Amino acid sequence: MNAEIDTIYGQLESIVNYKIEPAPDDWDRTYGVDFYIKVNAKYIGIQIKPISSGQSINQYQWVEMHRKNHERFKNDLGGNVFFIYSVKGSGKKKKIYNADVIDKIIKEIERLRH
Repeated sequence: MNAEIDTIYGQLESIVNYKIEPAPDDWDRTYGVDFYIKVNAKYIGIQIKPISSGQSINQYQWVEMHRKNHERFKNDLGGNVFFIYSVKGSGKKKKIYNADVIDKIIKEIERLRH
């Protein structure tokens, strides 16, 4: 990972080699996504939250609260939505806490490419 990339989506973008765009406001409200990756004519949703948001409500409850919106996203736009939790690394730089999600995103990109 490039040490000069401070944002979570920038770090992810450099790993998956696909452009990550901020989601339109209506996607945030309708689908609960912060960013997206366009693959052919389909989209993958990305929701980035600080790990502290998972401390006030457990991860299962958080995911379940958003499940219907994320199902709607997949039905409407073709791809899955993934949660990425960030933690503070050294200095002000944040890093991806649940790095195992990266492989899942890469597999989803491959699925949508074919």
